[in-house]
Amino acid sequence: MKISDIARIASWLTAQGLKGVDELTILHGFCMQCRAAGLRIDRGLALIDTLHPVYEGRAFQWDSSEPVLSTFEYMSSAEGEASENWRRTAFHHLRKTHQNELRRRLGFGEPADFFKLDLLQEGGHMDYVALIHRFAEASHIGDMDCFYSHWTTRDANGFAETDLAALRELVPYLALAIKSCTLDRISRTIAEVYLGRDAARRVLEGRISRGRTDRISAVLWFSDLRDYTRITESLPPDEIIPFLNDYADAVITSIHEAEGNVLKLIGDGVMAIFKAEENEEACHRALKAEHILRDKIDALNARRQAEGKPTTEVYLGLHTGDVFYGNIGSANRLDFTVIGPAVNEVARIASLCRVVDRSVVMSSPFVASAPPPSDREVVSLGRYALRGVKAAQELFTLMPVAEKPRRPAPDIEEADRMAPTRLRARL
Repeated sequence: MKISDIARIASWLTAQGLKGVDELTILHGFCMQCRAAGLRIDRGLALIDTLHPVYEGRAFQWDSSEPVLSTFEYMSSAEGEASENWRRTAFHHLRKTHQNELRRRLGFGEPADFFKLDLLQEGGHMDYVALIHRFAEASHIGDMDCFYSHWTTRDANGFAETDLAALRELVPYLALAIKSCTLDRISRTIAEVYLGRDAARRVLEGRISRGRTDRISAVLWFSDLRDYTRITESLPPDEIIPFLNDYADAVITSIHEAEGNVLKLIGDGVMAIFKAEENEEACHRALKAEHILRDKIDALNARRQAEGKPTTEVYLGLHTGDVFYGNIGSANRLDFTVIGPAVNEVARIASLCRVVDRSVVMSSPFVASAPPPSDREVVSLGRYALRGVKAAQELFTLMPVAEKPRRPAPDIEEADRMAPTRLRARL
């Protein structure tokens, strides 16, 4: 490979990193350009840790004999079989010995003594080189402290010394380009995990000025867990978080599957919004999330009962109204959330679930905008005065059609007696 080729490929890698091109495209372009310049790479693997609540890192692989590039996310290597496999890799050996490069001439009698090198040898790969490029300690994000790569060739003569020199020159540029893409992905992951999808998008688009809000019309969801305090007080400390995580996962995934946005977790409570061009569609999404949630809760409770663990139900309030959506807080600590009377009202509506012994309570504005559910019937619960709200509101719940209560109409005296009781109900 000529010096001019090295300069050209390095310049290309720099440009890709600045553009934010995805990792697989960068790796594919790098390997193809190296081959065109005379450096016969037959397999390239790039691996970098990430910061994610589930995955430890991501790996990207290119192979000259496979038309489809592959990317995969790997779980924690701290324990179990994954830990054993990691300890057998060339990368682990380099970390442990504080080296930066390891070579095995697989086709020339050198041992295939690291994880999966025997498979590479059987596949006709003659030469193997593993490299580590470490980051400065101040630039660590989570466990992302270095860039791993390995390179093989099926060339009968293996890698020439000029080939290795070119790789040593070029792979740092590749590492920077992929690190740039990974940092962008990490920033989006962190924002989505802690802010929610829609709020994360808005923040990353630059909406971080204090007091910058939009007035929007949205469907509001507020849910919490039945008897949460009583249950957690009776649980061993190490079982409280798994209990909460089980039910939070059911709620949050249900909202996401119905295209909602979770804005805040408050203990066992979840605040979310549903938006759409038409309010009816936003209500439909909220009802879809509620339907998904009930199925998830049934499955979760069946599993937890079989394991001898405590179970609960989710109380849900649904409301619709105008809210302010944006940044609230101090100059150096902001919260991206919704505020407005409708937010307070939906929390009060959810609290009424305990009073009326129903898992879902809906406001009259929500019911007026929502499409009629196909499998259940909307039933009025009567008018209730909500704490902090001036006017009493008629509230509704959902009931299976077959179980719709059939009560005789109360006589006038009974109706007069019941109405004030409902109006006086306070939370």
